[in-house]
Amino acid sequence: MEKKRSDSAQFGYYISIFTAVITIITFGIAICTPPLSGPFCKSGCFEYPYHEIISRFPRDYYWMFPAIILSFSYMVMMISVHKTVTPEKSVFSLAGVAFAVISTLILSVDYFVQVSFIQPSLLAGETEGIAMLSQFNPHGLFIILEEMGFITMNISFIFLAPALSSSTRLERSLKLTFIIGFILMLLSFTAVVLINGINREYRFEVIIISITWIELIIGSILFSKYFKKISLA
Repeated sequence: MEKKRSDSAQFGYYISIFTAVITIITFGIAICTPPLSGPFCKSGCFEYPYHEIISRFPRDYYWMFPAIILSFSYMVMMISVHKTVTPEKSVFSLAGVAFAVISTLILSVDYFVQVSFIQPSLLAGETEGIAMLSQFNPHGLFIILEEMGFITMNISFIFLAPALSSSTRLERSLKLTFIIGFILMLLSFTAVVLINGINREYRFEVIIISITWIELIIGSILFSKYFKKISLA
């Protein structure tokens, strides 16, 4: 049992480092390509029905390729955590894995649709449904799915809080990171809804992505130390 736990921790060490690196890369590229539509756009903004967005491909879509890889890497890291927690607390980590699978499925499909459907359809003159699916629509399906994908990712993290012990400073730091991230998610969603109602556009999406990716970067780095400690034990 201990050998299997050590082997899982050794694998988890490498996947957590990879997750931290790919998250930083994805976050950096995404920051460099801010949305040219919606409430945060100041000039050169695209308007409905977003047919002219063909000029922004592939530049505004580069970040989605590493984001797809990131979603898979994060899910595998969550599975590695589940394999290393104590059996009496594994119900919480299993719930975390379940929400990680949901998050990965939503986000990977959402991004893959953007890079595989939008551009070919515009080139072929098939504009039906583009406005609903495009990332440039501030209240479109892409934004809504992203919100749900990152909400479920955040939920997967909060389930790790009771799965980890409080016996070490490292695990307490992980628990605190996930608790703070979850609270910030709830507060930001409440604030955006109270201020903007159903017209929140992509305001909450930008906030939840920032919160969750920062949380993922910190969590991945801490998990690399957590896994290394177990593998050397």
